[in-house]
Amino acid sequence: MHAGEGVAHLLRFLPAIDRYILRLVLVPMLGVFVIAASLLILDKMLRLFDFVAVEGGPVGVVFKMLGALIPEYASLAIPLGLMLGILLAFRKLATTSELDVMRAVGLSYTRLLRVPYAITLILLALNAALVFYVQPISRYYYEQLEYDLRSGSLGASIKVGEFTSLADRMALRIERSEEDGRRLIGIFARVANERGQVLSITAREGEFLSTSDNPDTIILSLADGTIVQDMNTGSPRVLSFTRHNLPIDLPAIERFRARGDAEREYILPELLRIGWDRDAPDDKQDASQASFHFRLVEVVMMLLMPLLAVALAIPPKRSTSALGVFLSVVLVVAYHKINQYGEDVAALGRVDPIIALWVPFALFAALILWWYHRVANVPGGQAIGALEAWFAKLAKRLRRLVARRRPDPVMGGA
Repeated sequence: MHAGEGVAHLLRFLPAIDRYILRLVLVPMLGVFVIAASLLILDKMLRLFDFVAVEGGPVGVVFKMLGALIPEYASLAIPLGLMLGILLAFRKLATTSELDVMRAVGLSYTRLLRVPYAITLILLALNAALVFYVQPISRYYYEQLEYDLRSGSLGASIKVGEFTSLADRMALRIERSEEDGRRLIGIFARVANERGQVLSITAREGEFLSTSDNPDTIILSLADGTIVQDMNTGSPRVLSFTRHNLPIDLPAIERFRARGDAEREYILPELLRIGWDRDAPDDKQDASQASFHFRLVEVVMMLLMPLLAVALAIPPKRSTSALGVFLSVVLVVAYHKINQYGEDVAALGRVDPIIALWVPFALFAALILWWYHRVANVPGGQAIGALEAWFAKLAKRLRRLVARRRPDPVMGGA
């Protein structure tokens, strides 16, 4: 049995109302995942292409670096997609009066949230694995790729159109490259040997070849060129060649640092070991505990996302206001930024991480629970009723202002 058939068979055991809510939640949730991840990746891709072009590195490293950033972007997109998926599903139920019918037949919000909470628990486990294990490793891999690109160990030390010094006795310039850097066109090299003689070499094209016996040396295979040898005794010697191999000593490249230079590169067991080790330096303890609590509150907050989504999804009666959708995104992003600030302050040892991170969590959780109580238990209650009224008045004033400035169709033609 295929996986898709197994899932479809499992869904048959769900009540019809749960299958309906599941379909309403999954479609916008997956759409938000794709859109959010695409926007984050595209924004980073443009900057990485510029960075790799400046460093002269291969294009393929851009996609490796983007792949290393996917877990970090996923940890941001998962909570946002979860909340908007549930919010848009319940908003559709509310605006089409289906929610009123479900409530009239005795279905409470707790019953309707059964499937959204099942999805939440699955995504919470996935996000916890990303935040505590996958993301630290992938972030270290990204830093390693960036270091290799800057140092030249990825083949990024030869920049097209510029003179590059190699091993303190060779200058190389390449006009352009083709076939993703494998074919070099318009090569000029100036080499000084141990006897003080200088070789000026020009070639129509060439390519770099690795050597199996000496990894610290590569071969620049040149085709159709000329060698001018300055003998320091009179007129230089001029030689033409069809094929010439020029050995190049690679500069010594320092190995990249070990993982753990930053606390965000530690996985969960390492954070716990360092953060509560009395023999560790105070700054390492503070930073590790701050990173642990930051990741934990980000994951635990997902448990309240369905309640926030429902509270902000239901507009006032006879209204299609989308203020709740806008406000939900602002609240989630603002809460994430507050947590980042709390982590930074706690890492410096100025505030205890429990105060810096769990107090904002408690306040935000209390606000969400109160909003949900207003919607679920108070007849006709609205989570943001005052904001909705103010927003409606502002919209009316804007429409009147636009109508006043719009030219009269009769007088405008006079």
